[in-house]
Amino acid sequence: MKKEDLRIVYMGTPEFAVESLRCLVEGGYNVVGVITMPDKPAGRGHKLQYSPVKQYALEHGLPLLQPEKLKDEAFLEQLRAWKADLQIVVAFRMLPQVVWAMPPLGTFNLHASLLPQYRGAAPINWAVINGEVETGITTFFLKQEIDTGEVIQQVRVPIADTDDVGAVHDRLMMLGGKLVTETVDAILNNTVRTIPQEQMQVTGELHAAPKIFKETCRIDWNRPVKQVYDFIRGLSPHPTAWTELHQEGQEPVVLKIYESEKLFLAHEFPVGTVQTDGKTYLRVAVPDGFIGLRSLQLPGKKRLRVDELLRGFRLSEPAKVL
Repeated sequence: MKKEDLRIVYMGTPEFAVESLRCLVEGGYNVVGVITMPDKPAGRGHKLQYSPVKQYALEHGLPLLQPEKLKDEAFLEQLRAWKADLQIVVAFRMLPQVVWAMPPLGTFNLHASLLPQYRGAAPINWAVINGEVETGITTFFLKQEIDTGEVIQQVRVPIADTDDVGAVHDRLMMLGGKLVTETVDAILNNTVRTIPQEQMQVTGELHAAPKIFKETCRIDWNRPVKQVYDFIRGLSPHPTAWTELHQEGQEPVVLKIYESEKLFLAHEFPVGTVQTDGKTYLRVAVPDGFIGLRSLQLPGKKRLRVDELLRGFRLSEPAKVL
């Protein structure tokens, strides 16, 4: 079968999923339909917002479905009518068996980790939070249990100590598009040799990658310098690590922290103590040193470098973060 004859249905929602769809479309593959999440209200006006994948599909005239429920019979009829040979899933949602088992060549997923490591909703964040020096992308065939199917291909990607999750996300996104088309080619050429995940070589313990909530993003200043530093970059720029700034006689203020630096300096300050010269630096005491705050945001304000923030924000000492 030629790639022009292979009928592909593509499922995805966020920006991460657009690159793989773009590679398929521009590579001449036959994408007969796209499935994405329903529009969601966003912003102060609660105006309905299209997903990035929907935006791309509309711009390129691709047939589109946005089912509320994936087991809805009307949706399943529409999906069957597309007569897909293969389905591809990138950053979408858990599929019921009636959907993933539908096409004769199966359904494969692009996952942003080196499976079986970091199964779950937020693999890029957790890899950076945990201080990993390497991550990657994996294509695998879907089966009932989430992120457990047999691996088709993997690509390893280094993580620098200075990378935040945004940088790693973009790197994996670009490589992911290439891996998706390579995986389709392997399926077309019948050269796929899958490996069960339980047979994959894993160094160290297996880590999960659960969904991240607001409370997950609160900084624990009782942790060592390296762990706090990794935590901040693992949530930057989104969903962003935060803390509460407490000053005497004032209401607590939520600080979002986007960028920090490691300062291994001996001290005897209580954990969470905030130090500043009022002009160029803010730093927070942790057990084995300080975390220097380099880029942060006050409520209702834009993200600023620390020197910019200190020009218009007076910190009254003693101050601490919790």
